[in-house]
Amino acid sequence: MGLGKGGFIGVGSLAIPLMAQVVPPLQAAALLLPLLIAQDVVGVWAFRHSWDRHIMLVLLPSAVIGIGLGYMFAASLSEAWILIALGVISILFAGQRLWIERGGRAAPSHVLPDWVGVCCGVVSGLTSQIAHAGAPPYQLWVMPQRLARDVLVGTTAIFFAAVNWIKVPAYVALGQFTPVNLIASAALLPVAIVATFAGVRLVRRVDADRFYTFIYWLTVLLGAKLLWDGVHRLA
Repeated sequence: MGLGKGGFIGVGSLAIPLMAQVVPPLQAAALLLPLLIAQDVVGVWAFRHSWDRHIMLVLLPSAVIGIGLGYMFAASLSEAWILIALGVISILFAGQRLWIERGGRAAPSHVLPDWVGVCCGVVSGLTSQIAHAGAPPYQLWVMPQRLARDVLVGTTAIFFAAVNWIKVPAYVALGQFTPVNLIASAALLPVAIVATFAGVRLVRRVDADRFYTFIYWLTVLLGAKLLWDGVHRLA
């Protein structure tokens, strides 16, 4: 999670599947939310001058709708099928971008229509509310635009910082901020903060031309992990 908040977009989405190996998924999500909010302070401060206003105007209001849907149907939505869908989308999207960039050719910038961004925002809010897995739908609309590296990282940090605060009332209503969960969150907080600073330092050392290729491969791995977890839960 720290590396993800520090700029390695997508890494943090592995936290829920990992923690779900030892605690129920909803409890894992509630336990990690305070850490995400604390880490957001570091990421937003580090990239506060680098973000895209138009992307925020399109994605954030639609993400609020998705968060509301996630809260309304939290008891009936199948997390397994959500993970499978996210995994397939991630693998297909990143694989297509890597195919375009094969041979070292950079993929051209491509801005999808705003209505696609609205749909991605709704799905990102929904999946973020259920399992803090809002990155793949977000990337589906944002990544093809090939923003400057720091603008991409800054926009992502600010977007998910806002989304995480918006999720707090829903988790309170679901009764997930128990003393046990909050104590566990506090115990993990120092590691999370240190890892976030490490991510900020490392991401600025990565060559900009290779940054997107790295993110696409990371997205493929993330998609494979989500797909595996979803199939495993159905078994």
